[in-house]
Amino acid sequence: MNSRNSSSAKVVRTALAVACGLAAAAGSASAATWVYVSNADSQEISVLELDRSQGTVKPVETVNVGGQVMPMAVSPDKRFLYAALRSQPFRVTSFAIDPATGKLRKLRKLGEAPLADSMANIDTDATGTWLFAASYPGHKITVNSIDKEGKVGAIQQLVPTAPNAHAIHADANNRFVLATSLGGDNVSAWRFDATTGRLTPNEPALTTTPPKSGPRHIVWDKAQRYAYLLNELDASLQVFAWDGAKGTLQPLQSTTTLPAGFTGKPWAADIHLSPDGRHLYASERTSSTLSTFRVDAATGKLQPLGQTPTEKTPRGFAIDSSGRFLIAAGQESHSVSVHPIDPATGALGTPKQLPVGKNPNWVEIVDFP
Repeated sequence: MNSRNSSSAKVVRTALAVACGLAAAAGSASAATWVYVSNADSQEISVLELDRSQGTVKPVETVNVGGQVMPMAVSPDKRFLYAALRSQPFRVTSFAIDPATGKLRKLRKLGEAPLADSMANIDTDATGTWLFAASYPGHKITVNSIDKEGKVGAIQQLVPTAPNAHAIHADANNRFVLATSLGGDNVSAWRFDATTGRLTPNEPALTTTPPKSGPRHIVWDKAQRYAYLLNELDASLQVFAWDGAKGTLQPLQSTTTLPAGFTGKPWAADIHLSPDGRHLYASERTSSTLSTFRVDAATGKLQPLGQTPTEKTPRGFAIDSSGRFLIAAGQESHSVSVHPIDPATGALGTPKQLPVGKNPNWVEIVDFP
């Protein structure tokens, strides 16, 4: 190669290196993790930014929603946040998420849609086309439509349930829906038509739990082999084998989220798996603790690893997509705590705290890009 060609090659390599560096820097700069906390009593949503390098969250904005905001859900494409108001008039508010700032923009025209009752839980189906809701005081589950612009539409279906419906979710294949009944001690299974949004009872229609256990929240593992059910009234945690072809549950194990020597009335709240599926976490409000479990990859069964103190009355929490941080909200502390997670053991470390609104109860975490 002559000197001119050699010099040209060096220029090209340098230009490519600079371009790659700028692209990487731009990508790093644009990457962000936003945290949304609903505060029921102050009727607002706290928007926070998670700083993984420091293990902290910092305020971005506070959004007044004009009602007792509690359960929230994020659309599968991360473009929209849905927030249910449990004060009258019962409704769901749709927000567009700004990926650059994390800020929320209330959708104009049909930015609010009616809900059939006070809803303890909302979620979308796997396509983001349908919104499910479960009513604790109304003993019902419902389905609302969602249009392509993220706006929630009218109620398409209302189904009465056993007392105190508490959670409702579709499986990853979008073929079945499970709903918990805290007062009925059962989990109902429904066949789901993603084209029409219709729910029809599965066979069998119900999986029963021990009397007065109070089924509250349920999650699946990523492989859709197991389901984990947290019971509020006795703070037990049940493991089920999930048959994704039939939409059925078979019990495998029952354990507890209560600390050793616990006295008082159990009051379990929330449950989540780590992104890698190796650990499961559950919150219990009377003891104000988070329980950690190791998940056996072969059997789905749980090995208890103990409890960690957290915010007072931890109703809701979420785990970031890296699996390095758990953010818990304290209903009575009016703060959130960011717990670091040991990636090897799943152990929760000493948290860093930030005050938010009054009665924080639900946490959603969204990563961009």
